[in-house]
Amino acid sequence: MARSKPSLSSEQESTKVVATNRRARHDYEIIDEYEAGLVLVGSEVKSLRESKVTLTESYARMADGELWLQSLHIAPYSHASGTSGHDPDRPKKLLLHRGELNRIRARLEQDRLTMVPLSLYFKQGRAKVLLGLARGRRMADKRQAIAEQDARREARNEMGRAAKSGGSLSG
Repeated sequence: MARSKPSLSSEQESTKVVATNRRARHDYEIIDEYEAGLVLVGSEVKSLRESKVTLTESYARMADGELWLQSLHIAPYSHASGTSGHDPDRPKKLLLHRGELNRIRARLEQDRLTMVPLSLYFKQGRAKVLLGLARGRRMADKRQAIAEQDARREARNEMGRAAKSGGSLSG
């Protein structure tokens, strides 16, 4: 007797984030974001479920009309038998629609941008990576971004203090 799969509400089909690349948002100005699937072997998936992955030095590049994720380190699965493991640093193929690949290729060539992974997660049981089409920041740009972030945080804190005291912002 075959059991039907229960329908999932929007809350239950949430994503399980495995790793995030916080450094990417600091070092790059993210222009556009794309969600891509990953071609993985079994032991890589099991290692991802254990969050044994390093995103910081990885990047995506075009080769022969396909997008590949380079330098993504997925540690060998702890319970894998001797030879059935995987190469931790092998390039991983990214799965995107042809139209998206064509748009990405044009932007990479024309605007001298780069593709960096922002986060790695499981969505409905499938490994996905959020890629950012990005432009590198110079040191002055980084300082300006940090100053803007601090100003937003300070304003948010002030609004919270004003809401708690029930009064106005003019102390």
